[in-house]
Amino acid sequence: MAAKKIDLLDIVQKIINLDSKMRFAAIIDPKGNIREAIMKTGKTNLKSQKEEEHFCKQVAQRRAMRKEFDRSLGKVRYVHVEREKVSQMVVYAKRNIIYFTMEPEMPINTKIRLITKIKKLTAGL
Repeated sequence: MAAKKIDLLDIVQKIINLDSKMRFAAIIDPKGNIREAIMKTGKTNLKSQKEEEHFCKQVAQRRAMRKEFDRSLGKVRYVHVEREKVSQMVVYAKRNIIYFTMEPEMPINTKIRLITKIKKLTAGL
Protein backbone atom coordinates (compact mmCIF):
# COMPACT_ATOMS: atom_id res chain seq x y z
CA MET A 1 0.00 0.00 0.00
CA ALA A 2 1.45 3.36 -1.01
CA ALA A 3 1.95 5.99 1.66
CA LYS A 4 -0.45 8.92 1.47
CA LYS A 5 1.30 11.98 0.04
CA ILE A 6 1.10 14.96 2.35
CA ASP A 7 0.21 18.23 0.62
CA LEU A 8 2.64 20.70 2.19
CA LEU A 9 1.17 23.65 0.30
CA ASP A 10 -2.26 22.84 1.73
CA ILE A 11 -0.79 22.70 5.25
CA VAL A 12 0.99 26.08 5.02
CA GLN A 13 -2.18 27.62 3.55
CA LYS A 14 -4.18 26.30 6.50
CA ILE A 15 -1.59 27.72 8.91
CA ILE A 16 -1.60 31.15 7.27
CA ASN A 17 -5.42 31.21 7.36
CA LEU A 18 -5.68 30.43 11.09
CA ASP A 19 -5.61 34.12 12.01
CA SER A 20 -5.73 37.46 10.21
CA LYS A 21 -2.50 38.53 11.94
CA MET A 22 -0.46 35.65 10.53
CA ARG A 23 2.23 36.84 8.10
CA PHE A 24 4.32 33.91 6.88
CA ALA A 25 4.45 30.12 7.23
CA ALA A 26 7.07 27.62 6.13
CA ILE A 27 7.86 23.95 6.45
CA ILE A 28 11.60 23.41 6.71
CA ASP A 29 13.52 20.14 6.43
CA PRO A 30 16.15 19.14 9.04
CA LYS A 31 18.91 20.70 6.92
CA GLY A 32 17.15 24.05 6.82
CA ASN A 33 15.83 23.87 3.26
CA ILE A 34 12.41 25.42 2.74
CA ARG A 35 10.07 22.66 1.54
CA GLU A 36 7.05 24.95 1.23
CA ALA A 37 6.34 28.54 2.27
CA ILE A 38 3.66 31.21 1.87
CA MET A 39 3.61 34.91 2.62
CA LYS A 40 0.09 36.10 3.49
CA THR A 41 -1.51 38.13 0.72
CA GLY A 42 -1.18 41.84 1.42
CA LYS A 43 1.84 41.43 3.73
CA THR A 44 5.35 42.46 2.77
CA ASN A 45 8.32 40.27 3.58
CA LEU A 46 10.64 41.84 6.14
CA LYS A 47 13.58 39.76 4.87
CA SER A 48 14.98 39.21 1.39
CA GLN A 49 14.78 35.72 -0.16
CA LYS A 50 18.47 35.17 0.63
CA GLU A 51 17.97 36.29 4.26
CA GLU A 52 14.93 34.02 4.57
CA GLU A 53 16.89 31.01 3.34
CA HIS A 54 19.80 31.85 5.67
CA PHE A 55 17.40 32.26 8.62
CA CYS A 56 15.80 28.86 7.91
CA LYS A 57 19.24 27.18 7.85
CA GLN A 58 19.91 28.70 11.28
CA VAL A 59 16.53 27.50 12.59
CA ALA A 60 17.55 23.93 11.67
CA GLN A 61 20.98 24.36 13.29
CA ARG A 62 19.37 25.62 16.50
CA ARG A 63 17.05 22.59 16.53
CA ALA A 64 20.08 20.31 16.40
CA MET A 65 21.77 22.31 19.18
CA ARG A 66 18.67 22.22 21.41
CA LYS A 67 18.44 18.41 21.13
CA GLU A 68 21.56 18.26 23.27
CA PHE A 69 19.42 19.22 26.28
CA ASP A 70 16.38 17.03 25.54
CA ARG A 71 17.47 14.35 28.00
CA SER A 72 17.91 16.69 30.97
CA LEU A 73 15.27 19.36 30.20
CA GLY A 74 12.77 17.56 27.96
CA LYS A 75 11.96 18.16 24.30
CA VAL A 76 11.34 21.67 23.02
CA ARG A 77 7.62 22.35 22.62
CA TYR A 78 8.00 25.56 20.66
CA VAL A 79 10.29 28.57 20.30
CA HIS A 80 8.92 32.11 20.47
CA VAL A 81 10.94 35.18 19.56
CA GLU A 82 9.26 38.54 20.01
CA ARG A 83 10.77 41.29 17.88
CA GLU A 84 9.75 44.90 17.38
CA LYS A 85 8.31 44.26 13.92
CA VAL A 86 7.27 40.62 14.07
CA SER A 87 6.69 37.60 16.31
CA GLN A 88 8.52 34.48 15.15
CA MET A 89 7.46 30.98 16.18
CA VAL A 90 9.06 27.61 15.58
CA VAL A 91 7.41 24.24 16.22
CA TYR A 92 9.29 20.97 15.81
CA ALA A 93 7.44 18.17 14.06
CA LYS A 94 8.91 14.64 13.88
CA ARG A 95 10.85 15.15 10.64
CA ASN A 96 10.33 18.82 9.80
CA ILE A 97 10.31 22.26 11.34
CA ILE A 98 7.32 24.59 11.15
CA TYR A 99 8.30 28.26 11.12
CA PHE A 100 5.70 31.02 11.10
CA THR A 101 5.48 34.71 11.80
CA MET A 102 2.69 36.98 12.97
CA GLU A 103 2.08 40.57 13.91
CA PRO A 104 3.79 41.34 17.24
CA GLU A 105 0.78 42.86 19.04
CA MET A 106 -1.09 39.55 19.18
CA PRO A 107 -1.97 38.49 22.77
CA ILE A 108 0.07 35.58 24.13
CA ASN A 109 -3.02 33.42 24.79
CA THR A 110 -3.93 33.74 21.09
CA LYS A 111 -0.39 32.72 20.13
CA ILE A 112 -0.60 29.65 22.37
CA ARG A 113 -3.94 28.65 20.77
CA LEU A 114 -2.34 29.00 17.32
CA ILE A 115 0.63 26.86 18.35
CA THR A 116 -1.75 24.13 19.56
CA LYS A 117 -3.68 24.20 16.27
CA ILE A 118 -0.49 24.18 14.21
CA LYS A 119 0.88 21.21 16.16
CA LYS A 120 -2.31 19.28 15.34
CA LEU A 121 -2.15 20.29 11.65
CA THR A 122 1.49 19.20 11.36
CA ALA A 123 1.50 16.12 13.60
CA GLY A 124 2.21 13.81 10.63
CA LEU A 125 5.23 15.74 9.41
